[in-house]
Amino acid sequence: MLYRVIGIMSGSSLDGLDIAFVELQAKPGQWDFDIVEAECIPYPEEWIGKLQNAINLNAKDYLLLHAEYGHYLGKQVNAFMDKYGLAYKVALISSHGHTSFHVPPYMTAQLGDGAAIAAETGLPVITDLRAVDVALGGQGAPIVPMGEKILWKDYSFFLNLGGIANLSVNRPDQYLAYDVCPANRILNLVAAKKGLAYDDGGKLAATGKIDKALLHKLNALEYYGKAYPKSLANDFGTDIVFPLLESGKLSEQDALATYTEHIAIQVSEEVEKHLPGLSLSNNHILVTGGGAFNQFLVERLRSHLEPMRVEVELPDPRLVNFKEALIMALLGVLRWRDEPTTMSTVTGATRDSIGGAVWMGAH
Repeated sequence: MLYRVIGIMSGSSLDGLDIAFVELQAKPGQWDFDIVEAECIPYPEEWIGKLQNAINLNAKDYLLLHAEYGHYLGKQVNAFMDKYGLAYKVALISSHGHTSFHVPPYMTAQLGDGAAIAAETGLPVITDLRAVDVALGGQGAPIVPMGEKILWKDYSFFLNLGGIANLSVNRPDQYLAYDVCPANRILNLVAAKKGLAYDDGGKLAATGKIDKALLHKLNALEYYGKAYPKSLANDFGTDIVFPLLESGKLSEQDALATYTEHIAIQVSEEVEKHLPGLSLSNNHILVTGGGAFNQFLVERLRSHLEPMRVEVELPDPRLVNFKEALIMALLGVLRWRDEPTTMSTVTGATRDSIGGAVWMGAH
């Protein structure tokens, strides 16, 4: 069966709103996909400020923002459909929303009211993809691994380098995934001190020197010693990691070089833990997310992983950019089909679950 779906993703790095129109074909034992049209829409400064400040709002103002952002998402989807001539071609919208609060196993909250999106677009909408898993005692994250397991069966590892670096491990006996460390969110905060949105290609980091004492402090943070399943809220990066990086009083170049090395070390150490029992013939790590375009970071990853005989693979740029939006679309379809969207082996929930609220927007 063929599904034509729009997936929406807003990551913690706030680099823009990813919208992808995808075709998903369900076949016996496999799914095929095609990213037909996709675009990253940069957030206006006004919305960057609103989303960053959401955690400081009182309950009433937070819910007003939740509705306002839902209408904003709906309008962006309408503009996207108009631009690419998608009227009457889209059957479903699946929106991750923008994470504001993530406090497992108690609650998780993503901005972007599904009712508002449905009202703007007139289409069925799936939102709140993490909530049921958290209610079942899970981390509610990562949720991308379900899509990875379905769409790319032949890889051992998946690494998403977004605001947070997430690792998935396709073990024969058990599928695992968890947050490794803050990534682009921290690199972008450092680059902002130079008046830049990000360190293009890691060029600044490549000119810096690693501060070994600070690198040791970063690697010694308590989170890295915790067993999985585990996940990170954005404030771990902004309230703990970034101030620690700032405490070193380094130049921006040295801070970027030091933190890039920190990411590479944390990822490689986690990969190494899972190598026993995996077939060396397919130990490829598929790297996606904005950080995949950071050539210096990819070089540092390769320097740590290739001695372990783990090959770093960068897919087509469109998949690098829109893998998460694609998977949000797939999760929406799974919810529509009443099939599991999360894996308890990944999140630590008491069981697999079918997550997502359905909002019917038909005129």
